Amino acid sequence: MYIRAGAGLSEDASALGELTQGRSEQGKGRPERMHTMKKSLWTESLTGTEPIGRSLLGCIGNTALLRLERLGRNYPNAEFHGKAEWLNPGGSVKDRPALEMIRDAERTGRLQPGQTILDATSGNTGIAYAMIAAASGYHVKLCLPASASEERKQILAAYGAELVITPGDEGSDGAIIRAREIIAAEPGKYFYPDQYSNPANWRAHYKTTANEIWEQSGGRLTHFVAGLGTSGTFVGTTRRLKELNPAIRCVSLQPDAAFHGLEGWKHMPSAMVPDIYDATLADASLTVKTEDAYRLVKRAAREEGLLLSPSAAAALDGCFQVAASLQPGEQAVFVTIFPDSGTKYLSERFWDEV
Repeated sequence: MYIRAGAGLSEDASALGELTQGRSEQGKGRPERMHTMKKSLWTESLTGTEPIGRSLLGCIGNTALLRLERLGRNYPNAEFHGKAEWLNPGGSVKDRPALEMIRDAERTGRLQPGQTILDATSGNTGIAYAMIAAASGYHVKLCLPASASEERKQILAAYGAELVITPGDEGSDGAIIRAREIIAAEPGKYFYPDQYSNPANWRAHYKTTANEIWEQSGGRLTHFVAGLGTSGTFVGTTRRLKELNPAIRCVSLQPDAAFHGLEGWKHMPSAMVPDIYDATLADASLTVKTEDAYRLVKRAAREEGLLLSPSAAAALDGCFQVAASLQPGEQAVFVTIFPDSGTKYLSERFWDEV
């Protein structure tokens, strides 16, 4: 029996009940009559007053903690896990601090309706600003290095952000200088979050990222490893994890040279050091080579099915560096941050060159 297209759910349910009822009454040992539905399944949800679904900004955070199955097989005493921050609606870990900085500014009155949000960015925080601003009714202007990936620029344009492109060889420092010049010229027009100096940046990770890691790992983690850009992720997460268990070793990572291909990361000895950075928090600080990260990007895609960004692969490389120094018989549970996925880097040449 076919139930005709366009029939209401109650009609369909009745037809199904009649079919079953007829069969059950025709012979012994057959199933007894099925009860038919008296009303539509949708009635209650359609007439309720509570909204269904989740708001876009309510989806920020609570990202999955992924366990690596193959890439860490050379370190049998260690487990490796990464927070899949590309699952945030803006596609990166930067959704967390961007939302915290904007909401904090609204609460304190530093961000007023009609103002434009202006900041320097290497890409991901800018995308987060643009997404949140579009959902909240603000305009966004961003100073972005020309070296940012084309995918990043396209995403920002899609959100309607106004871009001020700065020299690529000056990196994020050049973008910061330009943003400050614009603010100085028209201070009342803009709200300047200044992600490199804003304590709401690291507080976002103190309140969310660290607690999620603790809960998702069952408190078993022994090492937390993360790269340094604004440093907010490492600073906020480390501060909270150390409160939860001072024995957790927290390791910061940065590029091995001033000129590198790890977007979003800073080579602190040669860069403008963010005001929120606290070098005393790290139990150890290691460097990662861009080429090593590129190679690991390809391995992760082909051995784990994970499309990691270069910075995510660099964070994993840092975990492997620490794992290589473990004492015989020492067990370790590593957790790192995968800031974003490789989808913003598919046009990069390293896919063919490394």
